[in-house]
Amino acid sequence: MKRYLQSLLLFLFCQSFAMAQAPAASPLPAAVNTDPAKAQVVLPEPANPSLPSLVLIGDSTVRNGHDDGQGKGPAGQWGWGNPIANYFDQSKVNVVNRAVGGLSSRTYVTSGHWQRTLALVKKGDVVLMQFGHNDASAINDTSRARGTIRGTGNETEEIDNLLTKQRETVHSYGWYLADYIAQIRAKGATPVVVSLIPRKRWGDDGKVRRNAGDYAGWAREVARRENAGFIDLNELAARRYDEIGRDEVMKLFPLVTPDESVHTNWAGADLNARIVVGGIRALNLHPLVAALNERGRAIPANPPIPASEDDRPVVDSKSVKAEQAANAALPTLHLVGDSTVKSGGASGHIGWGERIAPYFDTARVNVVNHAIGGRSSRTFLTEGRWQRVLDQLKAGDVVLIQFGHNDGGRIGDPAMKGRASGPGTGPETVEDKKPDGTVEQVHTFGWYMARYVQDAKAKGATVVLLSPVPHRDAWQDRRDFENFARWDREVAERHGALFADLTMAITEGYRRIGAGVVDTYFSDARTHTNDAGASFNAQRVVAAVKGLPGGLVDKWLSAQGRQVEASSC
Repeated sequence: MKRYLQSLLLFLFCQSFAMAQAPAASPLPAAVNTDPAKAQVVLPEPANPSLPSLVLIGDSTVRNGHDDGQGKGPAGQWGWGNPIANYFDQSKVNVVNRAVGGLSSRTYVTSGHWQRTLALVKKGDVVLMQFGHNDASAINDTSRARGTIRGTGNETEEIDNLLTKQRETVHSYGWYLADYIAQIRAKGATPVVVSLIPRKRWGDDGKVRRNAGDYAGWAREVARRENAGFIDLNELAARRYDEIGRDEVMKLFPLVTPDESVHTNWAGADLNARIVVGGIRALNLHPLVAALNERGRAIPANPPIPASEDDRPVVDSKSVKAEQAANAALPTLHLVGDSTVKSGGASGHIGWGERIAPYFDTARVNVVNHAIGGRSSRTFLTEGRWQRVLDQLKAGDVVLIQFGHNDGGRIGDPAMKGRASGPGTGPETVEDKKPDGTVEQVHTFGWYMARYVQDAKAKGATVVLLSPVPHRDAWQDRRDFENFARWDREVAERHGALFADLTMAITEGYRRIGAGVVDTYFSDARTHTNDAGASFNAQRVVAAVKGLPGGLVDKWLSAQGRQVEASSC
């Protein structure tokens, strides 16, 4: 027994010694993120310039490093822009992944990558953009200086860039996305905004954290405002993560120290790529859908996301009584627009057109409010409502027209309720196939506004185009509805109408009274005013119209109207 114990002790000692002498296991490699200042990437170009191209721009979650997984194969870091090529027949389309790790929506431009990429874009191409992960970084530092101003507004920050040693004007995240969209469209290509992939992070409710409150939500807002396609990769990937559970999600990311929460491995990149393909199918993007290979065609279109549905109400026309002039012998001030002009008190909403009459002497002029909730410049015409206004118009009348709130969104998207118009003021059209099989040729916002102007002028009436009333959350440090105001102004100048920037006339008033008061003027979170807000906006409409040349309505004003100071907007 004694000999056995001696042998056992000797064995354990030797084992302990051997373990002590053995080299410690190497720690897992740290996460790698491409630094464009240190790694000169060579970006691909279209393999066959005669074919249409799917062009991808973004950060390392779209294309990571040098397309090699940092030498670790499928276990390394990969962006979804790599596996997505496997779902297309590349004899029919080029898949050109020009994303660069470490860049933001701002520095993809300032680094020169966008200029070089845009030179490759041609008519018929589709450009997918996904930024956000790097936009939250510092705006100015000596490391990367890549941050953008939070939100979608037009505010700017002037900096002396500590990294580039150059003077620079920094814009908001949404501004850069909108600028990409405009430049892509100018080349005859189709822009699509993709929200950023979610991080591998869970909330207290056990679900993957979304970014609907910041970069994903801002991406959606810009796409909707600019009438561009949108793929909510952030929400759809998070839903998929929730479905498969935490253990399976861990397998979609590289096993590194510290824990990698942003960049996926090949399996994770492929999951995201499949969601993007599903988004392409849901948007029915030509020519990409026709270029899908068998694997791509096997991926179903992404389901609609309830959160993306257009929650702007459409008023049942049967519940709205058509208004007529009280005295046909008098001239008439006609009001045309949406629910911000006339809501009828539904859910506490009241439009400014319902509170404007006291500013006019009804012994001298009729005030007739033809507006109806939920209509756009497009649907007010196609539903025959404009014709009913024309039937009442006569020489000497004045028509105030305000649309824009319901004109945004993508044509053909059922969530937009068939009311989106095309962006701009040009003659181009887009086909919208209805559920009943009929096809509507949808025009630009400016085309519809020009139609109203021309029709009214032919009747001898004067038209004033008003830019939309601002949203509750878009007046303090930026201007709202910049595009619609510009388009209204262009149409007015081109076709002999008058233009009043009602957006800014109200914004100036809001800034004078402050957010504490303004918040009490709204009956919902963002768009519709209550009685006090409608009364305030009505006064600003009178101020804006009084500021127009020629004293258009001066002779019709009541004592209350004459007391309103003209606005210079």
